[in-house]
Amino acid sequence: MSAHTLISPDELAGLIGFPNGPILIDVRPDEEFSADPRFIPGSIRRDHASVAEWANACAGRSAVVISRRGRKLGQGVAAWLRHAGAAAETLEGGHEAWAKAGLPLIPESKLPPRDAQGRTVWVTRSRPKVDRIACPWLIRRFVDPNAVFLFVAAAEVAAVADYYGAAPFDVEEAFWGHRGDRCTFDALVEELLLETDALRRLAVIVRGADTGRPDLAPESAGLLAASLGLSRLYSDDLEQLEAGMALYDAFYHWARAAAEAPQLSPLGQSGKAQ
Repeated sequence: MSAHTLISPDELAGLIGFPNGPILIDVRPDEEFSADPRFIPGSIRRDHASVAEWANACAGRSAVVISRRGRKLGQGVAAWLRHAGAAAETLEGGHEAWAKAGLPLIPESKLPPRDAQGRTVWVTRSRPKVDRIACPWLIRRFVDPNAVFLFVAAAEVAAVADYYGAAPFDVEEAFWGHRGDRCTFDALVEELLLETDALRRLAVIVRGADTGRPDLAPESAGLLAASLGLSRLYSDDLEQLEAGMALYDAFYHWARAAAEAPQLSPLGQSGKAQ
């Protein structure tokens, strides 16, 4: 196995959360996943035994294969993907090395049941502004890249959630909702153990924009203005979500740079306004 087909945990961590990042494929068998039912942010599970059936879907893409230790199973799947035309690497040391490095892992138990296609389904009120775009962005980039979002009338959120086994969010009395002076985005970051420096910084900005406290961060007023503009620009909630993804990608790029070089940002190391 040549070194160029391996990627270290630290290298992979630097690629997560961006729209042009690699497909992350967790191929741990069910018994191994049950022993540690957590996954690397943004990864999807696939059956290693049927790789010949799904490998072509990765053609022309970059991919990182995650097995328990990054040995024969992971390297074998990566080789299949390269055969199918993907630029595939294996996570060096696998899931165990990632966990040992103390990098973020998302507990599967926190998520709603997955549908027949392995997707999580989420439902919220229509006509989103801040939180209801920020949360889907976080889920798509860090939790489930194939997540489904249903925007419905506020009175129907609970019933639709029951129909489809979906997780209601940003509605009253929902687990994924506001908590005290914190918004739903805060709840997701905390509960899914995604409290990196960059996401903590972004959470402060979202909180300020969503809860009418633009004094929390200098960027909050700008995020609110852009969010209200998108809401008026798009009458279709899903079109607005797609446009909003680019907005939050930009804020996240900025937050990552600011976390690495705090002097670039008016936010301190804690993610609170100075």
